[in-house]
Amino acid sequence: MDALIELRAVSKQYDNDGAYAVEDVTLDVAAGESVAIMGPSGSGKSTLLNLIAGLDRPTTGTVTVAGQRIDALSETSLARYRRQRVGIIFQFFNLLDDLTVADNVLLPAQLAGVSRTTARRHADDLLERLKISEYKQAYPARLSGGERQRVAIARALVNSPELLLADEPTGALDTTTGEEIGALLRELNHAGQSMIMVTHNPDLARRYASRTIEIVDGRVTGDAADIRRAAADVCHGGGIASAGTGSAGAAEIGARP
Repeated sequence: MDALIELRAVSKQYDNDGAYAVEDVTLDVAAGESVAIMGPSGSGKSTLLNLIAGLDRPTTGTVTVAGQRIDALSETSLARYRRQRVGIIFQFFNLLDDLTVADNVLLPAQLAGVSRTTARRHADDLLERLKISEYKQAYPARLSGGERQRVAIARALVNSPELLLADEPTGALDTTTGEEIGALLRELNHAGQSMIMVTHNPDLARRYASRTIEIVDGRVTGDAADIRRAAADVCHGGGIASAGTGSAGAAEIGARP
């Protein structure tokens, strides 16, 4: 598959003489992938997500999404990029309490200039698919955490973004509800939605993402997809696959834990 996201030698430093939040990251994400970014608190996970979202600019390096150098865009163009190409899901939902569920979902479409009729039709379809259409005239404060996160997901999808970014999407939810949201994100990915999620939860990453990238102190320290590719390359070359027990070993290396 073609690369949807390309990061090349990306570093981010918030203070000129301070530590790097992200340092020398080179990374490709293919269209249709579901990628989990994992690491301890302060490791640079959210900064990496913000760089891809165009909320932060890299100190050095380039960030390309869908063939567009977003690190070189003006603030106006970045806002347009986020409206048209990116949907963002936040840990604490970030819904507007004085708007109904339907109006929260419609807001990004209105900002993008989509006609009210078209936007409402798409919003109604999303609320139906996410099984919260009965709450469309309710206000967020009257909903459970899981219901509010479903509203946030509908809002993120209303402009049909090429890329869905999720920052700790289950972090504010109980275990059962978190599993429901994780399964929903997996369904979206299986339907073709490209997705990157930041999480502290290894079980969430293992169950609901097809690839896990580990980041520590701003640097990528592990990439499960790289391990799978390495195993496939060795097997294809005949080095391990041709040697009895080595073939089983290669299969174990290529398998997800």
